[in-house]
Amino acid sequence: MSAPLEQLSAAGVSVWLDDLSRSRLASGGLAQAIADTSVVGVTTNPTIFAAALRDGGAYAEQVAQLAAEGGSVDAAIDAVTCADVAQACDVLRPVYDRTDGADGRVSIEVPPHLARDAEGTVEYACRLVRAIDRPGTMIKIPATEEGLDAITRVVAEGISVNVTLIFALGRYRRVVEAYINGLERAREAGHDISQIHSVASIFVSRVDTEFDRRLEEIGTPEALALRGRAGLANCRLAHRIAGEQFDSERFRVLAAAGARRQRPLWASTGTKNPAYPDTMYVTGLVTEGCVNTMPEATLRAFADHGEVHGDTVVDGYAQADEDLDALSRLGIDYAQAMDRLEAEGLEKFEASWDELAGSVGEQLAAAREERA
Repeated sequence: MSAPLEQLSAAGVSVWLDDLSRSRLASGGLAQAIADTSVVGVTTNPTIFAAALRDGGAYAEQVAQLAAEGGSVDAAIDAVTCADVAQACDVLRPVYDRTDGADGRVSIEVPPHLARDAEGTVEYACRLVRAIDRPGTMIKIPATEEGLDAITRVVAEGISVNVTLIFALGRYRRVVEAYINGLERAREAGHDISQIHSVASIFVSRVDTEFDRRLEEIGTPEALALRGRAGLANCRLAHRIAGEQFDSERFRVLAAAGARRQRPLWASTGTKNPAYPDTMYVTGLVTEGCVNTMPEATLRAFADHGEVHGDTVVDGYAQADEDLDALSRLGIDYAQAMDRLEAEGLEKFEASWDELAGSVGEQLAAAREERA
């Protein structure tokens, strides 16, 4: 076991792997990651599945069967991805049992065309849960305006949710509100709310990419000195909001009935600027009761040379306030930047889904040609 990752886990950070493939499952790679690198959960997205599908050999048998059945590309995507998530849930089941469902989780997203469709999101989320049929399943829903309503309604169905594509602090506050609303409705409907878990995926490196671009356009020494600060500051202040919301009397009533806090999840934690330390979005976001989902390169980097220096989130509240205030003084419009990031995030989500659909479509076509 890597000492840095052991220290990270001991500090209260749940280490999740931002990757999944059938070859990783078949080779025992996921089980090995759990044993060797403190991994206790998995996140997926269409880009990850598209990359996995390019390894056609691992999926050939299932794709051939789906082609023989004459199913659509969308149906094949569901079948392939749900099969991988179900198997990953099985591998992680001991972690799920050991942590009473807090970890041992595998996330899967609803399609991007539903990002503005609350009703469709709820229906699709319920369908995914039925298809995967594993308690460790967590449904990813984007934190759009329409997504907020869907989050409440999906949680009200007793389903665990990973709220994704969170950028702005104001939107994050509403995400927490949507989760609490859902818990209240779930309790009224007779669900065991102790079985409902949620994480709120707050993106980090993408925030720095956007704010650094604006800082470099300004170009003054003061502006350039603030590069690489916005992402960490945003996450730290989101954590402060979580503390306020979940320490409220309203949530204490739910907690007495077994409700779980929604944990902040640090997403997009691979550094995009090669000038930054490759572990900065791990070392800089250590606090008890959070999740850090890492691409494999970041996981390996932290395992090799990561460092834990106490709580770098709560102890960083004051600096976070100073950093965002400094950005504002320079004329950088926080709300505008975050709106741009959400729009770009949705565009990338759609592009990734198109890539996944293309990969599946090509393999279905090839399988049908072989049968012809």
